[in-house]
Amino acid sequence: TMARIMAEQEVENLSGLSTNPEKDIFVVRENGTTCLMAEFAAKFIVPYDVWASNYVDLITEQADISLTRGAEVKGHCGHNESELQVFWVDRAYALKMLFVKESHNTSKGPEATWRLSKVQFVYDSSEKTHFKDAVSAGKHTANSHHLSALVTPAGKSYECQAQQTISLASSDPQKTVTMILSAVHIQPFDIISDFVFSEEHKCPVDEREQLEETLPLILGLILGLVIVVTLVIYHLHHKMTANQVQIPRDRSQYKHMG
Repeated sequence: TMARIMAEQEVENLSGLSTNPEKDIFVVRENGTTCLMAEFAAKFIVPYDVWASNYVDLITEQADISLTRGAEVKGHCGHNESELQVFWVDRAYALKMLFVKESHNTSKGPEATWRLSKVQFVYDSSEKTHFKDAVSAGKHTANSHHLSALVTPAGKSYECQAQQTISLASSDPQKTVTMILSAVHIQPFDIISDFVFSEEHKCPVDEREQLEETLPLILGLILGLVIVVTLVIYHLHHKMTANQVQIPRDRSQYKHMG
């Protein structure tokens, strides 16, 4: 218990180190050693109801809430389970991310992976900056269901520049909150060097985009190589045929031969 309390106290928001003004960097440390690192930008799209002009019907509006820099951080690390909690705007908003590490039997033998298993977002629709005249204003909780995201081989960090969306079911009736993550770099387990991510495991979207960017260059290089080889072959062939004895095509010239 004391170790967990210490882990929750040793947390840092290092967002000032990021060149991206929308991105936060969070570090959880236990016994003076980094055990969880998370770097990402997060935005939440939250639907909420307001009265129509006739004050009879309800209209659904949408609040766009970004995780602001300098947020309050809590967290703890475990062997198979780690958690990051972030609070901002005087705790009107809170994000909880739970990570688990698991072992699976494969054809190659046991393999361990970690994943994001749960996301919880708490928001206060009475907060006036993002919610204007919300009906039934108050605190609501949005949770993920059966989540298996950011799956990464154990011992590696997860990196993804592309946007990723996660749907959260809200306690506000029939409302779905959308969480948008981008510029993600996370490692909740097995950090070897203090404040340093381990080898990156890139998301499939980034790998595909990287291939799409490099494929034209590769094709261009291949085409250039084919042109050069063709020119070299043509030059050698022309040189060889120029040195050969030319046989007269006019048969009248054959009498001077032999």
